[in-house]
Amino acid sequence: MSPTVEGPAHPTAPYPPSAPVLAAYSYCEAVTGSQARNFAYGIRLLPTDKRQAMSALYAFSRRVDDIGDGTLEPGAKLTRLEETRALLGRIRAGAVDEDDTDPVAVALAHAAHRFPIPLEGLDELIDGVLMDVRGATYETWDDLKTYCRCVAGAIGRLSLGVFGTAHPGGVAPSDAARAGEYADTLGLALQLTNILRDVREDAANGRTYLPAEDLAKFGCSEGFGGDRAPAGADFAGLVHHEVRRARALFAEGYRLLPMLDRRSGACVAAMAGIYRRLLDRIEREPEAVLRGRVSLPPHEKAYVAVRGLSGLDARTVSRQRTRRRV
Repeated sequence: MSPTVEGPAHPTAPYPPSAPVLAAYSYCEAVTGSQARNFAYGIRLLPTDKRQAMSALYAFSRRVDDIGDGTLEPGAKLTRLEETRALLGRIRAGAVDEDDTDPVAVALAHAAHRFPIPLEGLDELIDGVLMDVRGATYETWDDLKTYCRCVAGAIGRLSLGVFGTAHPGGVAPSDAARAGEYADTLGLALQLTNILRDVREDAANGRTYLPAEDLAKFGCSEGFGGDRAPAGADFAGLVHHEVRRARALFAEGYRLLPMLDRRSGACVAAMAGIYRRLLDRIEREPEAVLRGRVSLPPHEKAYVAVRGLSGLDARTVSRQRTRRRV
């Protein structure tokens, strides 16, 4: 019988991957590189063990998302999601062999042994995708926030399990204890940006995420079935309203940066920076999201990654916090 990838242990000594585990990680990194270009820009900045763990988290999360976004009938999607939850239970219980035929399960089980990853966050992700499958709609921002915490805030908290926290620049331990809250909030900021970017695509798939009360306020309750806003709607006003909300979430979530080591902070700054620049583009030309997916060119993403590696964003946040304390 092949060795089993043990359940969470989080040893301080290295836990070197075997050949089958390395192959599983390679598979997850290939999935990440091909299907998550924005995410991949950030995790390239991590050391090998953290990059592998983040790729395993992404590959599992992508599987869950693909079930929700796929073409199966709702009943079949529900079954697949519960099967995926059962697999997560096996990973949590340390019941995945290194030669298991599922490379994502092998990699995630190893990552959960290496790092204190709160795997219940993946249960929350499944819960969020179940909301999609069941056709949930959102009346208020508080309603939408519940969904965003499941599908994105949870990913922030899972990632923090890999990154860990440090205390550079005199960050108080009491502040560092709020790292999970900041990671969650940053996830919300990224998800709200995604919702704005994908408003036309989501509408084509029969989904509306923006709060109904916001849509009504700006005359957009008819939805977004074409490449122009509904007649008489203040679509730009709606977008700018949501952009302001997203910017406030980014400002709060960026407080996480000084609490991370240099390379983890660079990873987060790069991923968040790409989405902040997307938000800038959407703000400048709101109706562009009705004509197609707004994206950044590779050279601009590379610039954001270099900026993250320089630590500029983390230092800026630290200076702002120091000024507020004074």
